[in-house]
Amino acid sequence: MKRAGLFGVPRVRPWSWQAFLLGWAVVAVSAVLQGICILLGAKLYFAAFLPGLFVLALMTGAPAAAFAALLTVPLVWWAFIPPFFEFSALTSANADSINLFCLLAVLLIGLADLCRATMTIVRSGGLKPSGESAATNPQ
Repeated sequence: MKRAGLFGVPRVRPWSWQAFLLGWAVVAVSAVLQGICILLGAKLYFAAFLPGLFVLALMTGAPAAAFAALLTVPLVWWAFIPPFFEFSALTSANADSINLFCLLAVLLIGLADLCRATMTIVRSGGLKPSGESAATNPQ
């Protein structure tokens, strides 16, 4: 693992088996945290998974984070949406929460991917100035 340069965040190659194993681990830890939240009375089914997805995408890249997001949807449907531990027909509110999670997951994974690209540019010495800029264009 290489250091990314942002607060010592380790980086994992995006398509490596370590990235996908870390995706499984993040989903498992998020599921435990979500279970605790459900026991305390929270009705937000995907609340614990979104921060984990962002951190995972920041560390491993988009492929493993997308895998974790796709793994999260059936897990939440099965384990956290009543009736617990069985697949049943989704109500419109539950389908809306799944759709909202998918939208937020795509946005967070895209943001983390942009952060990874920015860290790569900064680590390589920043952007190199070109010969001309729009402000000094003689036209």
